[in-house]
Amino acid sequence: MLEITQYDDGRKGYFEATEYGISGGKMAYTWAGDAAFIIDHTEVNEALAGRGIGKKLLMAAVEFARNKNAKIIPLCPFARKMFEKIETIRDVLK
Repeated sequence: MLEITQYDDGRKGYFEATEYGISGGKMAYTWAGDAAFIIDHTEVNEALAGRGIGKKLLMAAVEFARNKNAKIIPLCPFARKMFEKIETIRDVLK
């Protein structure tokens, strides 16, 4: 079962997807003030590609942003493309 965990030190952080102890991917971000963060980079383990892990990481970031009343600045090409495709998450787009 895929599990997504978040790590945040107040300046930077990331969401990591793991399945049975294997890293499936990571989405890194940097805080841009108190109310916005920049998604810098997304990577998915090639062995687990095609399973929607990148999208699941982004959805975890969107949920986090909504809970924190924060906005997301998607500098990562993958995140930017997903914001273009999925209209229902644009409420957190800065």
